[in-house]
Amino acid sequence: MNYAKEVFRSSLSRSKLNSASNVPKGHFAVYIGDNRRRFVIPISFLKHSSFQALLSRAEEEFGFDHPMGGLTIPCHEDTFITVTSQLNCL
Repeated sequence: MNYAKEVFRSSLSRSKLNSASNVPKGHFAVYIGDNRRRFVIPISFLKHSSFQALLSRAEEEFGFDHPMGGLTIPCHEDTFITVTSQLNCL
C-alpha cells in the first residue's frame, strides 16, 4: 500500500485535483488512456492489490511523470473498468 500512496501523493503534489475539480471527499481523479478520460474513484481502491498491480504495470511501461498533472494511467479503458468494477463488488 505504501507504493500506491506514494504515487498518489506525488500526483497530487503536481496538481490540486481535490480542490479544483469537484472531487468528492474520499475520492480522487485519474485519467485513463490516450484520450485521458477522467474517472473519479474512491481512495479505498489504493489498498487493493489488483489496483496496485495496475499502477505498477502502468509505471513500468509508461511512467507517471505527465506535464498536464493528475494521475494518468495509460492503459486501455476496458482494462481499467474491469479492475475497478471488480473492486466495486468487494
